[in-house]
Order: sequence, then structure tokens, then C-alpha cells
Amino acid sequence: MRQWRLIYDYPAIGAWNMAVDEAILSAVGQGDQPPTLRLYAWDPFCLSLGYGQQASDVDLTLLREHGWDIVRRPTGGRAILHGDELTYSVALPMTHEFAQGDVVSSYRLLSQSLMYALGELGIVPQSEKQSKSNLRDNGPICFEVPSHYEITILGRKLIGSAQVRRKLGLLQHGTLPLMGDVGRIALALAFPNESARMDAVDSVRNRAITLHQALGEVVSWEEAASAVAEGFRQEFDLDLMPAQLSDAEKAHAEQLLVDIYANDHWTFKR
Repeated sequence: MRQWRLIYDYPAIGAWNMAVDEAILSAVGQGDQPPTLRLYAWDPFCLSLGYGQQASDVDLTLLREHGWDIVRRPTGGRAILHGDELTYSVALPMTHEFAQGDVVSSYRLLSQSLMYALGELGIVPQSEKQSKSNLRDNGPICFEVPSHYEITILGRKLIGSAQVRRKLGLLQHGTLPLMGDVGRIALALAFPNESARMDAVDSVRNRAITLHQALGEVVSWEEAASAVAEGFRQEFDLDLMPAQLSDAEKAHAEQLLVDIYANDHWTFKR
């Protein structure tokens, strides 16, 4: 169980990224592939909605004016604008030691590797259990709302993660913003007026932070990906084996793309 597969993936559209994550989850859960760490990016920018989030949170006209895509994740949580970032996903069989216990326990465990990675990049982040009062915020934006053992720096969220558990496997994925304006997500969401929109922009800027802001210098995707892989390798004493998707996973992802993640019935479901 200490030998994992490591996939460095090409930037892709949001629907493909979510289809690949689910195809990997299926293969790992069925025992066809070992536990897998996938590191990837998005092109073009894409707004992802949490599994149960209302599509009415999005202003589709503004979204399209910006040239951004939209997708619904298999995991919960709130909206994230994916672009200038590193995204990670971890797929584990439910028999794996890291999948034992509840969601919060596995969040805390997996966050250790991300904390190690950020330390390698030169910053000292925090990760802690949130109070119930903090978790009551029902805003539409992920990086405006704290969650258990998500990673912060200077009191602002740096890495947001989400998890889904199926009968045979667990998928956790999350995003590390490398640079850019974290507040621009509000430019594609629905608000009663422009004043409320600009308040949301300011709120996200005050509650979230990019790696560039935290470090004062730009870190490339490759540097960040290397640090995250090293964090998993060192923190959990893993043998990470570089690999690619299997042919079966590619075929499954292509089917998931058509049936679910590029399908409006899924994206805009009530």
C-alpha cells in the first residue's frame, strides 16, 4: 500500500478533468490500479460547482463573456474558479488505511502532505479543525468559507479541498492558487446588484490568498507539483511511480465526459 501511482497531467477542460478523476477513482476502487496521486491544471479557466450547489449561483452571461467554462464536481462544497493553479487529486480504495475513519480524519491526514509541500516552498501554513459557527457560512464561493483542516496562511485560505466516498473508493481533490486575483470568481456569479458583487470580490480577497501573495514571488506549476509530490513521498514514506492513465481509464473517462460531465443535465441539475 506504500506504492502509489503518480500522474502529471496536461492542462485540460474542466469536464475532462472531472471525468478523469472519477475514472481513476473507479479503477483504484476496483483494485485495477494502485492508489493514485494526480497533479493537473485547467485550460481554459473553469468555474466548478459543488455536487449539490445550485446552478442559479452562476451568471452564465458573465461567465461566457469572460470565456470561462463551467462544470459540476462529483465532490461537495462551493464554487471555485480554476485557472492559475495546481490541482491535486488522491484516489484510494476504501480498504486503505488513509480512508479509515470519517471525512474529517482523512482531511487532517492528507493535509499533512500539503503542509510539508508548502514548507518546502518556504512558507509555514496552518491547518486546524473549524468551529461549528465558522462552518455555517452559506456563501456560494469555496475560498470565502473555511472548512475542516483546509490550509491557511496569514489567516486566509490557501488550499481548498473536497472529498467524495463511494462504496469501493475515496476521491479527494483540491486547488492551490499559484497567482492571479482570487476575487475574480465573483465576476461570474449571480448577485442582486453590482454593489453586492464588488462586496463579494473584496470579501474573497480578504479571506483567500495565492501562493504568489504568500511568498512574494511566482512559483511555476512544475515547481509546485514537484513540492506536492515530495510532500506525499516524504510525509507518508511512499514510493511514487510516474505513470499515465490506462487505456481502460481513458475509455471510461471518455464515456463519463459524454454521459455526465459535459452534459447539461448534470451541470445544471436542480
